Amino acid sequence: MCHTPRVSLWGIRDELRNARCAIAFTGAGISVPSGIPDFRSGQGIWARYPPEEFATVDAFLADPERWWGFFRALGEAFAAVEPNPAHRALAELEALGLLEAVVTQNVDGLHQRAGSRQVIELHGSPDRLRCLDCERSFPGPAPLEGPVPRCDACGQVLKPDVVLFGELLPEKALARAQELARASDACLVVGTSAVVYPAATIPLLVGERGGAVCQIDPQVTELGLRGAVRWAVRGDAAELLPQLVELLRDEG
Repeated sequence: MCHTPRVSLWGIRDELRNARCAIAFTGAGISVPSGIPDFRSGQGIWARYPPEEFATVDAFLADPERWWGFFRALGEAFAAVEPNPAHRALAELEALGLLEAVVTQNVDGLHQRAGSRQVIELHGSPDRLRCLDCERSFPGPAPLEGPVPRCDACGQVLKPDVVLFGELLPEKALARAQELARASDACLVVGTSAVVYPAATIPLLVGERGGAVCQIDPQVTELGLRGAVRWAVRGDAAELLPQLVELLRDEG
């Protein structure tokens, strides 16, 4: 791992071009240009529904019907926005054969809507529903209107299969992401401070085996401060990722 990241979009280009296997690791920041505020910002929907009050499994268990009011508002916010150029650029990198998969902490579905085919959702998906009592799963998507969904078997209120604070990450998704990270020569980190574990282990696993951790973010993050980043470019991913795609296209 490097102690001081170098600053060059061309450096990131070279790492992706030369990698036998590369992944992207994304968080809430990549969707901010689409109009979804970062949950830490206290803006938009998070001003009405503070995450520390609603985005927890305890909040769901305490009052599932009240919690569904929050989740439906969140789902409406997701449905009202479109993928931005950063999402589309990652899909294009995959189409060019330069990106094996996108490992995301987001549950907004914008990577898939942008055209990414290999998306590993570390925090689950609202396209599935789950009963916390009898552990049955049901196909979604989570309904945004009408009565709250209930389990056909036990009658309990169903929960969208997204990870809330206080819950474990889905084992299969985490194992697949870690497997890819160990096989990757490069990891492109976009829109995340990479401080929430165990998801934050993904770029660290790439770096630990000598791979290049490359970050595009407006700010210096904890990942960079820990000396885990080889290349860091500060700025808006919705502007910089399309530029990166063009640089790689120019290389043929």
